[in-house]
Amino acid sequence: MGMTVNAQLPLPAELKAEYPLTEKLRQIKQKRDREIRDIFTGVSDRFIVLAGPCSADNEDAVCEYVTRLAKVSEEVADRVMVIPRIYTNKPRTTGDGYKGMLHQPDPEKEPDLLAGIIAIRKMHIRVMEETGLSTADEMLYPENRSYLDDVLSYEAIGARSVENQQHRLTASGMDIPVGMKNPTSGDLSVMLNSVTAAQHPHRFIYRGCDVKTSGNELAHTILRGGVDKYGKNIPNYHYEDLARLAEIYEKWDLKNPAVIVDVNHSNSSKQYKEQIRIVSEVMHSRNYNPELKKLVKGVMIESYLVEGRQEITENLVYGQSITDPCIGWEDTRRLLYDIAEKC
Repeated sequence: MGMTVNAQLPLPAELKAEYPLTEKLRQIKQKRDREIRDIFTGVSDRFIVLAGPCSADNEDAVCEYVTRLAKVSEEVADRVMVIPRIYTNKPRTTGDGYKGMLHQPDPEKEPDLLAGIIAIRKMHIRVMEETGLSTADEMLYPENRSYLDDVLSYEAIGARSVENQQHRLTASGMDIPVGMKNPTSGDLSVMLNSVTAAQHPHRFIYRGCDVKTSGNELAHTILRGGVDKYGKNIPNYHYEDLARLAEIYEKWDLKNPAVIVDVNHSNSSKQYKEQIRIVSEVMHSRNYNPELKKLVKGVMIESYLVEGRQEITENLVYGQSITDPCIGWEDTRRLLYDIAEKC
């Protein structure tokens, strides 16, 4: 046999009972969910900033980062809705490398999935407890979201998952915004097909049950750039790209047209400092065209305490990414004030 069962993991309901959300945290999440929903439905014109490390690899560093983020968030709250990006599982193009805290709660040790599901739930809850901010994560494994579905305020579906049927159908049963990234090919129709699927009701098998969903009217697009057949990055955050997406959205019968611009990945060619310039260009495009001001609801930024990235060694730099490079805290702080001024 090519597969060995290591352990029977607890059911989501069991894990939630063991690590529950307090009534206070439930109310914080409800309030934030309402405010975020209002942005996507056009009731509020606040601008969303999804900011955080490429991968959340160290609970203390992540909590320190979000504590700093929360302080700035308070100052710009009338204009900006900050959602901490706490990504606990990482897609690996070749299958190799650090797969996130879900797999390895300690990046220097062997994978431990039981410890992983506990660690990620505890971390998301701790962030909310200490900062009052509910969080965003990536839905890499649709069946695993049940361990966090009462905690998260936003989920993203990555470029490599966006064509997957199970991701699309699971997204249709969520009651929070779900962002569909364009695939690595950059094909916008694939991304919009995914949004369409998520906005419709479905019936399918989920965690061994026959389930029925009502469709998620907050499903929307995320532009993250693409790669051509020669491996060259093709950005899609420019004015013309946003205008083209607005045009396409008009032809598709979709609820709550919205796009978040991911300013790293293929949009920056992973030149992490470029994120600052790209955000500035996106803000300029929004302010130039009222239609784009309505459509572009926010940006996604990869940032951490210390800029750049590092290899996994015994002497890890506290608060520096071990996956993609990020901008550091000072740049992030300035960028948030800048966004608040321009949005």
